[in-house]
Amino acid sequence: MRVEWRLFHAQVRPVPEPLDTPRVLAGAYAGAFVSVAVLGALGLLADPVTVLVVLGALAVGLGVCARLVAAPGIAAVCWIFLNSVAITPRGRLSWAGYPEAGRIGVLLAAAVFGTVIARVSHARRAYRRTTVGHH
Repeated sequence: MRVEWRLFHAQVRPVPEPLDTPRVLAGAYAGAFVSVAVLGALGLLADPVTVLVVLGALAVGLGVCARLVAAPGIAAVCWIFLNSVAITPRGRLSWAGYPEAGRIGVLLAAAVFGTVIARVSHARRAYRRTTVGHH
């Protein structure tokens, strides 16, 4: 087996850099706000599971472009919107024990899932770029 050392071109990074955490959290806030507004316009806020699924999909999408340390913030922002608009009493944050912990857990898992999927995908693409023609 022979190891061949090559320098990467300065402008081409083998793995894309994730977005800064404040930018991701701003996206979480804006995305959750828009998602809840659209669900409200469609009359779907009465079902907390629907809102949880939509905000979970948002968390996965945000996790794809974020660092892993942003996942708790993404989950917290999405949970705040879920809790204040889809869980009674509406308009106030409340804590109902295990159900709330489960909702936060689902949102956190969604954000972590998105981050892990992105990192694995980027690493696989970078590996393919660096090993093209070298089997």
